[in-house]
Amino acid sequence: MTDMTDQNRTAGPTGGDEVPDTPGARRTQTARRGTGDPATRGRTTIADGVVEKIAALAARDVVGVHALGSGLARSLGAVRDRVPGGTKSVTRGVKAEVGEVQTALDLEIVVDYGVSISDVAHAVRENVITAVERMAGLEVVEVNIAVSDVKLPEEEEEEPEPRIQ
Repeated sequence: MTDMTDQNRTAGPTGGDEVPDTPGARRTQTARRGTGDPATRGRTTIADGVVEKIAALAARDVVGVHALGSGLARSLGAVRDRVPGGTKSVTRGVKAEVGEVQTALDLEIVVDYGVSISDVAHAVRENVITAVERMAGLEVVEVNIAVSDVKLPEEEEEEPEPRIQ
């Protein structure tokens, strides 16, 4: 014969201890909260734009990098920067593809005349990888660099003339 108290018991929230399962019974045992490592509770997502900003700032820190982006993008950006209310595009010349744990980057740079392009590209790649992995915690699988121009010492900046004088 089965005891009536055994029929009215169900497994507790933690699966071990039994708690009465009757309409008026109070559950005295609560589920354990906060078990496990706090870093594993939840998910962090990082937008492509965040990684692009990190990479752009890291690339600009390298000696020999004159600018990011192609000549046309820089010219359009200079116009956009002068428009009231417009914001400066920090990520010009950088494109990121961000996954859950990895990212891949494409950078378009303009180098100063006289520097070794391969040395600058190597330094940019190293600086970008270090910054993105440290700040975003993502594994950088590749950094593709396209050198679109060389800034000559006698060239003036490609800034359009202001319309109002």
